[in-house]
Amino acid sequence: MTRNLTRVLLVAAALGSTAMAGCASTAGPQSAKESAKESAKETAGQRSEGQLVDDGVVTAKVKAKLVDDPVTKAYQINVETFKGTVQLSGVVDSAEARSKATQLAKEVGGVKDVKNSLQVRKSEG
Repeated sequence: MTRNLTRVLLVAAALGSTAMAGCASTAGPQSAKESAKESAKETAGQRSEGQLVDDGVVTAKVKAKLVDDPVTKAYQINVETFKGTVQLSGVVDSAEARSKATQLAKEVGGVKDVKNSLQVRKSEG
């Protein structure tokens, strides 16, 4: 029950924040000048509102998969997405959790690449 609630809250939070980012743009057709500005942003490494929403959805889906999996502990893993590339960071309990997180992220639609910066916690002993 708690796992499902956590999953719902993570997905709702991610989708809510990306929806707000998408609402920041004005409605209506773009002029040639505005289109050129968008292209310049893309070239400079910034994302358009549509890309922000897409990346937010990918992030939410990856987090949901991590929550659902018994090996990965989603609270230990930070997920960020930029233009379809998922970045995983944080400290996990095992090498199995590290590799499983990569595998799960790669299974999500819209993921172009996964960069895994997860560190495995050193066991004391």
